[in-house]
Amino acid sequence: MIRDADPHKLARDLLGRDFDDLEADEQRVLKRVATGSFTGRDADELAQAHATWGDRLADRVAEIGGSWGFIIAFGVVLVVWTTLNSGVLGLLGLTAFDAYPFIFLNLVLSMLAAVQAPIILMSQNRQARKDRITARHDYEVNLRTQLEILRLAHRVEKLAQAAREERRYVGKAPPEN
Repeated sequence: MIRDADPHKLARDLLGRDFDDLEADEQRVLKRVATGSFTGRDADELAQAHATWGDRLADRVAEIGGSWGFIIAFGVVLVVWTTLNSGVLGLLGLTAFDAYPFIFLNLVLSMLAAVQAPIILMSQNRQARKDRITARHDYEVNLRTQLEILRLAHRVEKLAQAAREERRYVGKAPPEN
């Protein structure tokens, strides 16, 4: 398929606007349409390419901390902790290491929450950036699709016009230019 090499001409022909009046995303798409190139990598590829060790760790902590496995395992730990410190250790002749009202357990839970919450927020921020990249990518794909449909519609209209002209002159001499 032959491509128009000039995005300025495409802007005028397809959108009826000057190239310089278009938004940056629209200009980028028109340039890609003009050169016949494809859209860039998707959001996940871009995010992985630029992810630091800390980013990957935050994603992993959020993945584990937001799972049913973590909730169930943590619930089991809480039940075991409170059961042991509620008298089971006393029955074995040992002293409870965190007797009721479980002050040490409260400290551990507070520290866990204080560390886990910002890490999960970092992961959510990264996901929001990926979502913005995905939305921009989707917009570009949709715009490119619309432009390609407009290009095809113009070509079909030219072919239909040529066919109408051809039918007019069937059996007659073509007009002189």
